[in-house]
Amino acid sequence: MKIAIIGGGAAGMMAAATIAEKNSKDEVVLIEKNTRLGRKVVISGGGRCNLTTSTKDIKELLKNYPRGAKWLRYSMHEFGPQETYKWFEDNGIPLKTEGKRVFPKSDKGIDVVYAFTTIFSDNNVLVKYSKAVEEIEKVGTKFVLTLPENQLIEVDKVILTTGGSAYSETGSTGDGYYFAKSLGHSVTQLSPSLTSFMSKEKWTHNLAGVSIEKVKLKIAAPSKYEFEGPILFTHKGITGPAVFAISALSAHEKTPLTLFIDLVPDKDYDSVKNEISKDPHISISKAVAKYIPKSFTKELLKSIQIDPTKKIREIGKKDINRISESLKNLQITLASRTPGNEMVTAGGVDLKEIDEKTMQSKICPGLYFAGEILDTDGFTGGYNLQNAWSTGRAAGNSAINDR
Repeated sequence: MKIAIIGGGAAGMMAAATIAEKNSKDEVVLIEKNTRLGRKVVISGGGRCNLTTSTKDIKELLKNYPRGAKWLRYSMHEFGPQETYKWFEDNGIPLKTEGKRVFPKSDKGIDVVYAFTTIFSDNNVLVKYSKAVEEIEKVGTKFVLTLPENQLIEVDKVILTTGGSAYSETGSTGDGYYFAKSLGHSVTQLSPSLTSFMSKEKWTHNLAGVSIEKVKLKIAAPSKYEFEGPILFTHKGITGPAVFAISALSAHEKTPLTLFIDLVPDKDYDSVKNEISKDPHISISKAVAKYIPKSFTKELLKSIQIDPTKKIREIGKKDINRISESLKNLQITLASRTPGNEMVTAGGVDLKEIDEKTMQSKICPGLYFAGEILDTDGFTGGYNLQNAWSTGRAAGNSAINDR
């Protein structure tokens, strides 16, 4: 049997390695349009490759997937973070855990890819580099792949692992959606996910470089989305882990959006108001700077037209309320998602058309899917690569077991 895997990213590499590890007599060809494998894997985690998470409880793990969580249960139980951790260490990649994030001890994403290329060379997996599949056609029980210059490859099974359309410079151009549709599948709405935002309010641009470790973000548009975590202001808007998460939750919502920021999530409104009013002899800026950085305090007070040099006793209850409201419910207009900035694509091949245990198409026998091409995506922190490892593993196993 001959199996073609289209796309040499995380899911495709894991699918190919899984087949190779079974000492199968099957012939495997991995087709990658780039000159090397795993370009997105190499740059993930700032080049260090945050390849999975330390979250072991599957129920807790799945809370980190805005789309596809329920559908992913089986593959995560079969090959979740614990199994992934062991697999990489067994294949010569010592790992370390930082908080909930797992990295190679070398801090080099390229080492992760090297582990796969070693498996391929040791097990005669044929890797075709710089080859972009142009068409896939089902002919009887076979698949015919058209490559450049009318080169044709006939195979028994196809595993589509072409990724989404995020990070287009790495080759993720969304062509897998075209192949899926041509073989009878539906593709859900596609939107950028894990993005930063550009803000309308110019005063926030003066906060570039200012970070806050813990805020609560909320968007209501018309559905309600909330997330708590760190943020970072930029010269154009706002970014950071909490921003990425809420961008994922609201991925299919159109901008502009109103973002509400609770800068003091561990205290209620009345507590903040009472604490600000407590010492009437200190300056307003000193009272506010107990909660947020001084540079932020200056710009925030300026934005609501309150003189930061005045004493608390010099302003009335109305201004105290305005300050408290700004700290507990600051409103920022998200004008747009930063173009070309998305880390993953929200949406993909409709999960109703794919068997969650085998990754095989319910429409086109012999066709399998894995990774970001599916309508599944996670937050930052190794969750998207874990999705790729889990679904790639399931697709590889199924492709050689389904006869």
